[in-house]
Amino acid sequence: MTQAGFEQATRAALADQLPEWDVILRDAQRIADSVTVGRTAAFDAWGVNSEAEFKRTCMKEDKISYHAHIGMGNWDLTEKAMAHLAHEAGQNNIAVHRAGLCLDRRMGLPEAWRSRTAAETGPLLETPAHWGQIGSAIPIQPHMGDFMIGFPASTTNTVHALRAGVTTIGNLSQFFSHEAPGWRDPVHTAVETARSIAILGRFRDQGVMLHSYLEDGFGALFLDCTTVAGWAYLEKYIVEDLMGAKLSHCIGGLTSDPVKRAGWVFALDRIHDGDCVGSMFYGDTISFSRNFDENRGLIAEYMLWDIMAQLECPTGHAVLPLPVTEAFRAPSWEEILEAQILGNRVEKTARRLHGRMDFTDSRQFADQMCRYGQQVFRNALTGLQAAGVDIKNPLQMLYVLKKLGPALFEELFGAGQADTAEVRGRKVIVPTDIFAQSIACYTEHLPRFQMPELADKIAGKRILLASTDVHEHAIMVLHWLLSNTNADVVYLGAEADPEKVADCAGQEGLDAILISTHNGMALEYGRQLVDALVAKDIRTPVLFGGVLNQKKGELDLPVDVTQDLRGIGIHTDSGLGQQLGTLLRLKKPTKKETT
Repeated sequence: MTQAGFEQATRAALADQLPEWDVILRDAQRIADSVTVGRTAAFDAWGVNSEAEFKRTCMKEDKISYHAHIGMGNWDLTEKAMAHLAHEAGQNNIAVHRAGLCLDRRMGLPEAWRSRTAAETGPLLETPAHWGQIGSAIPIQPHMGDFMIGFPASTTNTVHALRAGVTTIGNLSQFFSHEAPGWRDPVHTAVETARSIAILGRFRDQGVMLHSYLEDGFGALFLDCTTVAGWAYLEKYIVEDLMGAKLSHCIGGLTSDPVKRAGWVFALDRIHDGDCVGSMFYGDTISFSRNFDENRGLIAEYMLWDIMAQLECPTGHAVLPLPVTEAFRAPSWEEILEAQILGNRVEKTARRLHGRMDFTDSRQFADQMCRYGQQVFRNALTGLQAAGVDIKNPLQMLYVLKKLGPALFEELFGAGQADTAEVRGRKVIVPTDIFAQSIACYTEHLPRFQMPELADKIAGKRILLASTDVHEHAIMVLHWLLSNTNADVVYLGAEADPEKVADCAGQEGLDAILISTHNGMALEYGRQLVDALVAKDIRTPVLFGGVLNQKKGELDLPVDVTQDLRGIGIHTDSGLGQQLGTLLRLKKPTKKETT
C-alpha cells in the first residue's frame, strides 16, 4: 500500500464515531474511586501488597519466581487443580508463585452474551463467588492474562480482578489480534480497552500492572524481530506515557533460539529504561513435538537460558517450565507439577553455570533490537501523525493500529530496506523464529509442490485459507506453497469466524476450504461453519488441520474431536502431505453448489 492509500484508510477509520478521550478518562477515574484492590493469600504469604512488590524483592534478592498456566473444564475443577498443585509443590519443597488462569474465550464477552455463545477450552468465572475464590484460599498469585483487557467486557473484568487482588492484568496484545466470538462492534471494544487501562493507571502506585504478551498479538505475526521491538516501544508509549499505567511485557512462546531468549531479557530491560518488571517469560512452544521425552529435553534447555538470563539481568519475569503436552492440549495439574519440579532442578544447574556464561551474542542482539526498534517506533509515530492520527490520543492510537493490522504496519514502518521481492516489501533484518521456521517448512515442501504432476492438478483451483484464531503461520506457509502451483488462493488470515468464511465461500466459487485451528474449539467452529454453509446452499469441501480438540461436558481437559468432525462431513487429515492428498481427491463443486 502506498502512503497515500494508508492515509486514506486511516481517515476512514477515524471517521468512526470515537468518543472523546477525556470523557473516557473521567469515567475511568469515577470507576476506580469505587474499587478497593483485594488482598490474596499469596500476598499474605509473601508479606507484600502487590505482585510488583514481590517481583522487585525477587530482583534484589537474586530469587527466581515460577509461573504456571492452568485451566480445567470449569472453575470448580480449576480451583481443585490449583489446590492440588500448591499442596504437592510444597511436598516437593518447591513453590509455584503465580498461575495464569487459562479462561474460556467467552470471558471477553459481556456477561449476558456468554451463555448463548459456544464453550471453548478453559473455565468461566460465572459468579461473584468464583471471583472471590481466585486468590483467597491458595497461596499462588492469580495472573489474568487472557480475554480480560482488550475485549468488550474489559472494564467489568478489570474491576472484578482488582477486587479479587489480581494486580497484573492483561492482555493488551490480544486487543490488536484477537476478537471475542461473535462480537461485531470494534468501537465498543476499543473504548472498553482504553477505559480499563486508564483504571489500572489509577492504581499504578499500588503496584498494579498491565500485562502484554507480545507474541500473542501482532508480535506473533511480524516477520522481523526488530518490528517486535518497535511495537514494544509503541505499546509502552501508549500505556505509560499517554495513559499513566505500568506496562509489564512478556515474550518467549515463539522464540526458540537461546541467544534471542536471553537477548530479549536485556532488550526489554532497556526498552523499559531499566525499570522492567516483567510478567513471565513464556516457554518455547514452537519446538515441541509429539515425543514427550524430547520435549522434556527442550524444556530443560530453554529453562537453563531463561534462568541464567534472570540471574544476569533481573527483570522480574517469572520463568515458565511448560508441561510436555502444552502444544497439543491443556495439561493436567500432575503434568504441570512435573514441569515445575523439572524447572526447579534446572535452576540448580543454571546457578552453577551462570558465572561461566558469555552473553556477548545476546547483548548484541539486544543492541540491534533497541537501535532498530526505536527506528520502527519513530517511523510509526511520524507516519500515523502524517495520516491525521492524534498521537497524543491513546484511544485513536489503539483503534487505528488495530485497523492497520500487522502486515501493513510492518510494510509501512519496518526498519528493513525496501525490497519489492520480499514478503512484505522489506528486507528482514533479524527473522523471528516462527518466521524462520515457516521459511524452513516452505523450503522443505516446495520441491514437491513444483512437481508437474502435482502442480498441474492444483493449478487453477480456487482455495480459501483461514485460521480460527491468532495462529496464522501454518496457513501462511500453505499460501506460499499453493501460490507456486498457480492455485487461486483466497486468504482470510487469522481470526476468521464461520460466518465470514461462509460469506466468502458464497461469493468466490471455491473448490476447497482449508481451516487451521488451535484454541480448543474445533468441533463447535466446525458445526457453525457447516450450518452456515448449508444455510447458503454451499457444498464446498472443508478440511481442518491443527489441534483438533475441544472441551466436552464436565471433563477436566479437552478431548480429540477428529471423528466428530468427520461425522459432520469435515475432512481432518493432519500434516501437510495428508492435507494435500485430501485436497487432490476433493470433488470440484458444480456451479450450482458454489452459489
